[in-house]
Amino acid sequence: MKTCSPLLALSLLSLLVACQPGKPAEQATETPNFLEETPEARAERMAWWKEARFGMFIHWGLYAVPAGEHNGQRTDGIGEWIMDHLHIPIAEYEPYASQFNPVKFQAEEWVRIAKDAGMKYIVITSKHHDGFALWDSKVTTWDVMDATPFKRDLLAELAEACKKEGIRLCFYHSIMDWHHPDAQAAFEPNYHQYGDSGLTNPQFPRYIETYMKPQIEELLTRYGDIGVMWFDGEWIPDFTHEQGLDLYQFVRSLQPGIVINNRVDKGRQGMQGMTMAGEFAGDFGTPEQEIPDTGMPGVDWESCMTMNDTWGYKSFDDNWKSTETLIHNLIDITSKGGNFLLNVGPTAEGLIPEASVERLAGMGKWMQLNSESIYGAQASPFAKPTWGRFTHRDNQLYAHVFDWPANGKLLLPEVQSAQSVQLLASGGALSFVITQAGLEIQLPREAPDSIATVIAIQQN
Repeated sequence: MKTCSPLLALSLLSLLVACQPGKPAEQATETPNFLEETPEARAERMAWWKEARFGMFIHWGLYAVPAGEHNGQRTDGIGEWIMDHLHIPIAEYEPYASQFNPVKFQAEEWVRIAKDAGMKYIVITSKHHDGFALWDSKVTTWDVMDATPFKRDLLAELAEACKKEGIRLCFYHSIMDWHHPDAQAAFEPNYHQYGDSGLTNPQFPRYIETYMKPQIEELLTRYGDIGVMWFDGEWIPDFTHEQGLDLYQFVRSLQPGIVINNRVDKGRQGMQGMTMAGEFAGDFGTPEQEIPDTGMPGVDWESCMTMNDTWGYKSFDDNWKSTETLIHNLIDITSKGGNFLLNVGPTAEGLIPEASVERLAGMGKWMQLNSESIYGAQASPFAKPTWGRFTHRDNQLYAHVFDWPANGKLLLPEVQSAQSVQLLASGGALSFVITQAGLEIQLPREAPDSIATVIAIQQN
């Protein structure tokens, strides 16, 4: 039995009040058009996100159970797409729910790992393309409470842990759904290529209104203030630009201050992730597994990236990026005015893989000493140099040196003034001189940090 949703009940109540005898109709409150936001209001809403710069992506769901292998066959693709890549029928995929029992899951530990790494927000897959919900949804039984032996609301526990530690909780949510009969692209009984963009389902509008929106309403009314609604799967032909505009309005009607990515609409340009010209909804671009080569002044964007080759857990994917590469990526992205959303794919037991934990700890060690050059930092005013990257904040310029000069001197032709120069991590002053060629800094013989030494330059 389905009950009336809180949002619908509130809307009906408002309508009754507005239509009472003697009450002028013009006093009824209209929902604001969130697509006509002033630049000042937008800047205020986006401020925390632009200050944060670094967040954790969590891809977790039933796909962690097969961990990349089904009936003895390994997928060559990413773990969370195993249902599509190995053409697993719904009836054959559903039993994984009875095996999903993450008894080692500790929300507090996940949040601690993120916080110690210097991350300011967490984006978790509330529902991925397989349609499985990680919360106690009243809209369906295809969720962690009804379909698994675990029977705990994972998002509620994560929300409580995030609130305690001052981390912003955000939700990833798939528009595409391979499980719901009104939404799966390949709804023919014997056809199991769910991600095939050439297929359509005429009942998709019904899925949006009676299933997707009520689930989003649950997410945005139960777990407190949500920082970001991170949509995906918008490329399917059933989802239209008009539905995207409506979805953006719907989400912000529930939480007006929320930030929403550009995959809420149809404007994303492939994996490059930036929004094409036009009247498309969405607050920031979403480059996937790549970093734009140059900065984009006045455009908000966030690079999402894996530590190995998969988003969802695959037991045999050991192609890990080094801590050095990940720190350089964070600096590079910040130097171009973007955010870095770095993924972890927990196991079916509820553990973040040790290789991920080790790399995040290494990033946290660097951030403890150098986060001033990342949080709230703006894109470099200069082209990227060969030795590293610049970021800046107000009159403070930060030179992140990847390649330490053999001669002990760092020449910055772009910089024509400086009041002081020091090592950010230690506060140690560095000798410098302004010449016609630019700012010349005398460095220690060896780099204090072999991965990235940050030099803080106070300008006039």
